[in-house]
Parts: sequence; structure tokens; C-alpha cells
Amino acid sequence: MPMPPCPDCTSERTVKNGHIHTGKQRYLCRNCGRQFVENPTNKVIDKLTRELIDRLLLERLSMAGIARAVQVSEIMSPAKRPRHPLKLRFGPKKGAADGAM
Repeated sequence: MPMPPCPDCTSERTVKNGHIHTGKQRYLCRNCGRQFVENPTNKVIDKLTRELIDRLLLERLSMAGIARAVQVSEIMSPAKRPRHPLKLRFGPKKGAADGAM
């Protein structure tokens, strides 16, 4: 079975480099150093789960705790990390305007 080409530099100089947590073969490009998986699967988090994660982040729970509770991966790339638009939607808590907490 021939090695797949690198998705970045399209080099054929790739070698096997272990397996990912799901058991799929991981490859390493000898040309540019990129590690990749052939035929990756993208798991999309549905809208309701994203909204739940945003609400839990507003409660100042840890990322690890939220990931365990919602059963999603803790690792999020900076481009996919939520910008917390819900902070503006919820507004101040009752009694916060007069300084009482």
C-alpha cells in the first residue's frame, strides 16, 4: 500500500508515525514535518451543545470540567474557540446595578 501524499506540501516522502486515539494510522511528512491522518473525520458539535458550553463558560467552570460534563474534546483551536457573544445577551445580574451581590 503506497503512503499518502502530504496534504500541505504534496510530497510523497511520508512515513507511518503511530496511531491516533481512535486507532487510525498517523503519518509524518519527511519534507515539511507535518503530521496528518488519511481521511480525517470532522465531528461537529451541535448548536444546543455549543450554547450549553457558552453558558457553562460564563459560570466560570474550567474547560476540563465542561469537556467532561458535555462529553466533548477539551482541545479547541484558537479559530474555533467561542468569543462569548452570550455575555452581551444576558446583561447584568439582578441587583448588580446597585452594587449588591
